[in-house]
Amino acid sequence: MPCLNVAVIGAGVGGLCAGRELQRAGHRVTIFEKQNQLGGTWVYDPRVESDPLSLDPKREIIHSSLYASLRTNFPRHVMGFSDFPFTKIYEDSRAFPSHEEVLRFLNDFAEQFGLVELTRLNTEVVRVELKEDEWVVESRMGELTREEAFDAVVVCVGHHTEPRVANFPGIEKWPGKQIHSHNYRNNKPFRDQIVVVIGAGPSAMDISIEIAKVAREVHLSTRSSSMLSKLAIFAKLNKHPEIDYVDESGRVVFEDGSSVEADILFHCTGYRYNFPFLKTNNIVTVEDNRVGPLYKHVFPPELAPRLSFIGIPYATTGIPLMELQAKWLSLVLSGQRLLPSKETMMADTEDFYKSLELRGIPIRHTHSLFEYPNWLADQLGLPGIDEQIKKIQGQVFKILLSSEGSDLREWDVDSWLDSIN
Repeated sequence: MPCLNVAVIGAGVGGLCAGRELQRAGHRVTIFEKQNQLGGTWVYDPRVESDPLSLDPKREIIHSSLYASLRTNFPRHVMGFSDFPFTKIYEDSRAFPSHEEVLRFLNDFAEQFGLVELTRLNTEVVRVELKEDEWVVESRMGELTREEAFDAVVVCVGHHTEPRVANFPGIEKWPGKQIHSHNYRNNKPFRDQIVVVIGAGPSAMDISIEIAKVAREVHLSTRSSSMLSKLAIFAKLNKHPEIDYVDESGRVVFEDGSSVEADILFHCTGYRYNFPFLKTNNIVTVEDNRVGPLYKHVFPPELAPRLSFIGIPYATTGIPLMELQAKWLSLVLSGQRLLPSKETMMADTEDFYKSLELRGIPIRHTHSLFEYPNWLADQLGLPGIDEQIKKIQGQVFKILLSSEGSDLREWDVDSWLDSIN
């Protein structure tokens, strides 16, 4: 079994999963983390960027997208590792833990499995490039820059730092304020304002409800009818379809012809995948938020298995998924699982892209997956997702799509499980 020298970029959930599994397989692992602590997206930073839309290339980039009151979308029952469950209660006993609880849990995991010693904090990777069958990793710590050679590189930088913003006619002349949820920390700046929130995800719902406590009016613009239904129970929240256009008077006009004069446009419109350090001569690209080509969302066929990605998929439970990806990657690099030929991987990936097109799924939703964890488990010879976890996941989505969505994080998961068992 080969012992490889592997660089893992990022010490969030994906990087910690990769580091643990690669170390277990006997590889030499170095985890690079540009922040001053482990945890990736779960590290809260009260600062916001100088540009509220995060479009100015000269701005200081703030990694964190957490807001102060954020709690998870899934209960702790489904957020643990297979051999390290999220059962410990630190200070917050609620089923849907706060971001502080998640960060403490991840730090406990890192200490338990010796990952702290593998990690270089305050070390930013600025270039990754293949040179003569070795991956050169250039990193920077303060004023010190160094280059090192690795046999393999695992990219685990997450995708909650570079915002995507909505675009519609008239936006360049619209006189009001704009902000992306990346730069939201609390509702204080929205007191007595008329706010239009653009988006249909959980963050749009959370932030709309929080802002509505202090704003004069909140108008939610979304294509999602289920989101509109469940927010109907909140006073001061007005439901609208997508924005048709805005104008220089401050008016926001929706596709149904209704309009409002707003003070703030709030973009809860997600994030872009971005790997500015990765130099592959366009072998790996990002097109409308599709990272590819990637075989099963992990391996670029042309560069597999020595370049891989952990944590690209979304719309599934993060920690269990990334743990399965890391286990598969570890077995592949150790020679215990073989990948198909480059040609077969490319054909499989292209067939997957064609299937999305035939089903009318936009390119930007390439990595929105539900059944993918079971495919990974099958590659590993492991059972699929635990039946209890499936039940919890199913109930979460049921509540999210119902008029009860506002009560999701008050859901008594344990009592519910007792009632169905």
